[in-house]
Amino acid sequence: MSVLEATPAAAGVEGICLGLTEEQRKSRAEFRAFAESEVAPYAGQWDRDARVPDELLEELKNRGYLAAPLAQEQGGRGMDAVTYGLLTAELGRACSSTRSLLTVHDMAVVALARWGKPPLKERYLPAMAEGSLLGAVALSEPNIGSAATQVETTARKVGEEYVLDGEKCWITFGQVADVFLLLAQLEGKPTAFWVPADAPGLKRYDNDLVMGTRAARLARLELSDCRIPGDHILGRQGFGFTYVLNYALDLGRYSVAWGSVGIAEACLEASLDYTSQRMQGGALLCEHQLVQRRLTDMIADSRAARLLCYRAGYLRQLGEPAAVQETKIAKYFASRAANRCANSAVQLHGANGTTDNYPVARYLRDAKVMEIIEGSTEIQQIIIPRVRPEEF
Repeated sequence: MSVLEATPAAAGVEGICLGLTEEQRKSRAEFRAFAESEVAPYAGQWDRDARVPDELLEELKNRGYLAAPLAQEQGGRGMDAVTYGLLTAELGRACSSTRSLLTVHDMAVVALARWGKPPLKERYLPAMAEGSLLGAVALSEPNIGSAATQVETTARKVGEEYVLDGEKCWITFGQVADVFLLLAQLEGKPTAFWVPADAPGLKRYDNDLVMGTRAARLARLELSDCRIPGDHILGRQGFGFTYVLNYALDLGRYSVAWGSVGIAEACLEASLDYTSQRMQGGALLCEHQLVQRRLTDMIADSRAARLLCYRAGYLRQLGEPAAVQETKIAKYFASRAANRCANSAVQLHGANGTTDNYPVARYLRDAKVMEIIEGSTEIQQIIIPRVRPEEF
């Protein structure tokens, strides 16, 4: 039985199916071929340049990889959850910054499709579905980080407009985004707004160079008397975090979980190649028992992370309420597994692993980011135990 052919009953205590359909296998092969030929060979240079090129953005658009989970009747590909996971894993395996573009754009798209008013969706959704407009999420702030309920950016109603004031930082692909899903306090209630990049009173600047996902073109936003139309509110007042952002963040966590799987598997592959060629003490590195132990742990970590992501994706396809919790668990484990694998990969490469001559240094920096974004490891440790886990 395949993932898509399984019945809802199979998701509960009776077990879970882990196979892929033939279509999903073909999609995975397509994604990997693209990532290996068009992304991976250049990812190191993009990391050093601190930007992915505009040509890549255009290629992702042409291939229909942007807004892929959006329903076909809304202009997307209607990509099922497992296939979408395979896409983000392959891109994460090649370049985590590239994967992050899909994450933030798709978070904005699904929020707009679910919570936007009809005129707003009619204006923006078709262009975002085809990728001619790029979206980003403006949540983090200098003083509060990503504590959504404590954002300091404010909004007030003036006539038929909303006026925004505040500052946002660490906005992934904020340098090139056309619109922002932005959280602000409206009369003391966190509220989500749809803010065009060319809105009067909005200025953006390149953010400081960060440790990981350096090519993700991070930006800092300043909003001073920034005016947007009155229909650019998503949901209603006070819905910003509990409904709109949580809805978007659920997809973001899922993408990051699969992206972490990609990093872990890239670390394993690089380590297997390196240790099978490097001699030490008259023997190949892979013949030393301590090296074999590290490789074994990497194999188990990457395999377990992938299976947790399959589980989360399978439940998402079925529309099971448990999918939200399983996505958090997958993100928690996979991001930590990516860090363990990246640390081992650098260790196995020795001094070479700390240089730009090998990709494992970049993998380590990117893996650290996975434990911070879309809910840090510590936040997941607080919220995961609040829900009794489902049985397999």
